[in-house]
Amino acid sequence: MVLYAGALPTRLLVPTCLKSRTGELMGEFGRLYEQQYAVALFNKMRFDLEGGGGPQNQLLHRKVPLKNKSIFSGALFQYLEENKKWRNRFLFIPDSYNINYYENKQAHDRGLHPKGTINCAGYRVLTSMEEYLELLNTSLPGVKAKVGSSSFLKCATQFPLILWHPYARHYYFYVVTEKEQQKWSAVFQDCVRHTNNGLSEECKVQTPAFTDAVRLYRQAHGHYGTWDMMCGTPPQILANLVMETLLPEMRDLITPKLKGKMHERQRNWMLISDAVYGLVQSQTQAQYEAVVQSCEAGRPPLETTIRTDMDQIITSKEHVTSKIRALVLPKAEKLLKVSIQPYISSILDALMEPTSRGFFEVKDLFFRELVDMSKNLLNDGNKEKLGEHMDKISMLAFHPVKMQSCYEKVETLSLEGLQQRFDVSSPSVFVQRAQILMREQMDDAVYTFEQLLHKSLEGQEQEDLSKTIQGCQDRVIKKFDYDSSTVRKKFFREALLQIFIPYMLKQLSPSCSAELPSFQELIFEDFSRFILVENIFEEVVLHTVMKDIMLAVKEAAVQRRHNLYRDSIVLTDSDPNLLLLGENPPIDWAEEYGGGQEEVDGENTGDPEVQKRRRVKQVVSMIQIEGNASVLPNESSLEVPAVDDIPEEGTEVRSDTSLSQKSEKQVSNGTKEDVKKNAVDDKPPTNRSVLKEEESTTERSLQGTEIKSAIDCAIQEIEKAVQEEEHEARTQKTAESSSLKEETAAEDVKPTSSCEEGARINPADTNKDTTSSTEKPSDSPVLEVEAVTSSEQQENHITASTQESHTENPIAPSQHDNSGFQSPTNEAAEEEQQGGKKECNDSETGDDTGKGEIAHMDHQ
Repeated sequence: MVLYAGALPTRLLVPTCLKSRTGELMGEFGRLYEQQYAVALFNKMRFDLEGGGGPQNQLLHRKVPLKNKSIFSGALFQYLEENKKWRNRFLFIPDSYNINYYENKQAHDRGLHPKGTINCAGYRVLTSMEEYLELLNTSLPGVKAKVGSSSFLKCATQFPLILWHPYARHYYFYVVTEKEQQKWSAVFQDCVRHTNNGLSEECKVQTPAFTDAVRLYRQAHGHYGTWDMMCGTPPQILANLVMETLLPEMRDLITPKLKGKMHERQRNWMLISDAVYGLVQSQTQAQYEAVVQSCEAGRPPLETTIRTDMDQIITSKEHVTSKIRALVLPKAEKLLKVSIQPYISSILDALMEPTSRGFFEVKDLFFRELVDMSKNLLNDGNKEKLGEHMDKISMLAFHPVKMQSCYEKVETLSLEGLQQRFDVSSPSVFVQRAQILMREQMDDAVYTFEQLLHKSLEGQEQEDLSKTIQGCQDRVIKKFDYDSSTVRKKFFREALLQIFIPYMLKQLSPSCSAELPSFQELIFEDFSRFILVENIFEEVVLHTVMKDIMLAVKEAAVQRRHNLYRDSIVLTDSDPNLLLLGENPPIDWAEEYGGGQEEVDGENTGDPEVQKRRRVKQVVSMIQIEGNASVLPNESSLEVPAVDDIPEEGTEVRSDTSLSQKSEKQVSNGTKEDVKKNAVDDKPPTNRSVLKEEESTTERSLQGTEIKSAIDCAIQEIEKAVQEEEHEARTQKTAESSSLKEETAAEDVKPTSSCEEGARINPADTNKDTTSSTEKPSDSPVLEVEAVTSSEQQENHITASTQESHTENPIAPSQHDNSGFQSPTNEAAEEEQQGGKKECNDSETGDDTGKGEIAHMDHQ
């Protein structure tokens, strides 16, 4: 906050001022939460005692769907606010749907902390600069931006990905292809969708108490209707509640003080808003946790009182409800008849059409995946292939790319013309809720199919595999239709209530609120914590409009519109054996049927954390860029690497890809196998760890085009030239004078070691310099240059290019001098020399080793 002292007023710069502002809201919210907590606890215990009734779900529900799973990972370009440049980043999305971005993939594989984490609650995913600039203009009135005018948003491609938030920091990414943009957009939208649904439905007390407290707080300040920022975890929602009133005041105070160019003012405003939002969120989190802890500590005595006086509490509540109903019902029925009933059918149609199409698409996607699996198993119908297919289908509901076609059907939902009348800010609240239900329905269908198929495969023959799949598929489809109808009817009722109830409360509160406190006297003091007149007033309004909503949904079901079932069709306990399967542990198809992915290199590393990360399976496959993408214009960082180019953990990369390709092109006189052999044989017998590292690095850097045919031709020419040279040497030797023969005989008589005799047994080596055959090698492995004939110049010319490539390649040792390929005569000399090494004494070992290296380098 100190960075923006020139723009931010002093009273907002002091953290204590923000704390006091947040404390005022949390104080009022805490009082409402404590009241609603006791009411929610009573409702839960009453529901557990009386039961809710209603239809029973036919599909099984997976308790932990994403165990040992990750959603997605890949590389793209991110804009950094610190240096105003684009950098390549590796993104990893775990089962929490938080986006973690790293410097590169190696940093993630090594278990390093991410460079940052993005919680997508409240964000919107934008794929064009026009959308972003339009939202940016609304966030700061008086500062208008045009497309392309903002310098810090210049992308090298036309495929940006922007995460926009009304209060928090914005994140900018871009990719190089449209296919990548669509894939990343689907993944980001799934992250937003999941994190927005931050209130757990499993908490039957805390969640209702929190939502009712937030709603009552906003109604007390005149805000009725749906709220777009009711998303994320409770601390995030409370921070949004604080910023809802704080942000307009900040904007009025800060806008006149912002200086500089247009994009600089917009950028400074975003940074100020993000800093304030972060401080507010940290304060709301601490205070909310304190409120929840206080309520949980007082829960046992409340439960004791409820169990003891349950009947009396219910009787007292019904008595007060009858009194309030007599006051509210006439006014509510009049309002209902005039302002609500004429719009019920039209709003219901607007909800049913896109939602039903989305659920139908879920059913079709599930059917298509099973049909594709059956077709693939017809050709190779073994259980290993079945396990491989089922391992992918098991995560179908959490595959954002495949499910995108289903989600898009619901996104066409429009309540145009009704939003202003009923104070509905946007249909996004209903769209995201429907998409969450669609994903849950898909996962229930997949999980039920898994359990049925696994049970049927026990003792089943392989020939009946397709028939078994078909039978399980038909059973699941029937259950899906029934549960889909039940879920959609419940969703329609809840959506209509969220639209109509706030409107009715807003219209009835002015005339009824003044008389409600008088009914508090009818409640016993011991029961006053569980019976609140404000809640009873809302329940009376709810029951008034609920009759018409239930009737409208029932008529749609009777007419079989959108495949809705009538309420009279109840399949209670229709398949009791299936409910028993739901208690079974999750099925690991890859482990049980051997159809999973093979372990990657380094899987057996000793680090348990690394093993755990690599065992995590990914729902969506990584993006493969087709072809080699060129470096983007005006790019300040490296190119996005493909998946295969990313080195694994434990391998040190000493040269980049460009140097590896360059050194590979320079190797024109040897195959890849020869080069690998040289890289290994040229190394001294010591320091094996460095040898292993260089061998693996050389194999990775030499993956270019094949030049084997040209190399073979060069080898044949060299061998032919060497044979001709040997023939000429033998002819010349027979024609020499007798003095040369006597000198040669005298040299043979001289006492030599067995190693020197093996080294000179090759006739072609007689022309070598005498000093090179007797001089001992030095400690460094630098080799002597041989005197060659005209026929050997071609060989040295070819080996020179090989030596040059080894010199430029930082992987190969620089102190070695590769002298080219070895002739067949030298090969025989090397074999005899190696045989003679066994008889060498300790004083001659260094000499012979150096000569052996010379002969071996000639071979290379």
